[in-house]
Amino acid sequence: MKKALKWIGIVLGSLIGLLLVVLLGLFISGSSRLNKTYDFPPSNLTIPTDEASIAFGKHRAEVLCEGCHGPDLSGVENWFSAGPLGTVDSANLTSGEGGVGQEFQSDEDFVRAVRHGIDPEGKPIFMPAVISGANLSDEDLGAIIAYVKSVPPVDHITHGNNFTPLAKIMLAAGILDKLPVEAVSHEVHVTAPEPGATVEYGEYMVNTNDCRVCHGLNLNGGPFPDPTIKVISPNITPGGALANWSEEDFYNTIHTGITPEGYGLNPSLMPWKDYSNFYDDELKAIWLYLNSLEPLPQYAK
Repeated sequence: MKKALKWIGIVLGSLIGLLLVVLLGLFISGSSRLNKTYDFPPSNLTIPTDEASIAFGKHRAEVLCEGCHGPDLSGVENWFSAGPLGTVDSANLTSGEGGVGQEFQSDEDFVRAVRHGIDPEGKPIFMPAVISGANLSDEDLGAIIAYVKSVPPVDHITHGNNFTPLAKIMLAAGILDKLPVEAVSHEVHVTAPEPGATVEYGEYMVNTNDCRVCHGLNLNGGPFPDPTIKVISPNITPGGALANWSEEDFYNTIHTGITPEGYGLNPSLMPWKDYSNFYDDELKAIWLYLNSLEPLPQYAK
């Protein structure tokens, strides 16, 4: 009996030891990915200085940036808080104390952050909007950078990423999504269709405004990108509720946060308050594009 118990103890000890080795290996791999240094060719964008471009950059920032970085772009503490996985503060984008305007030494630093998802040292940043921001045209990205550089400085020190060992293990194991730098195509230059109420421009707007991040690559819904929120996003192809909406219903939903069915959108899940800043032609273009899609069934696990 004692001999059997001894062998059971040896086997269990070996299994625990093996598990610890595997976990250590995953932790090292996850940590390595978070600290990997990348180098991409410069885009050499010309950042505009004219008032019209800065005004357009402000408009795009109201939709794309303020939801995560705050109305004054000074960053939000605990913007992502996932308990055992850690926390993330969104960056202070201004030139005040703690802001990237003091850290970034060139316009290319801003470009690398948005288009490639890396900091000035070439290391990954955790900014999910990179998935969409990488699709911004040179002109749009230049206008946004011009506006961000023009905003008043705000002193606000944020603390970036604070991922736990568990998060690093899950990242290496493939349980968490890829880092933004690992997921985008890293185009050096990007063009956009002519702005206007067209299907083509609507596709561009969808691709640059996080629609696919939340509603899935095919826009027929999917798991919410924050793994701690167990929500399946709705289908926004003509195979979903959109099939029963009019164009006016779509506009009213974006502007009021209330669907034609009387359902109130949760602004922490669907940033309708940010999207209410879209120009009318931009909303119409998005509507036209969504209605041009193949009707797909609602995503379900």
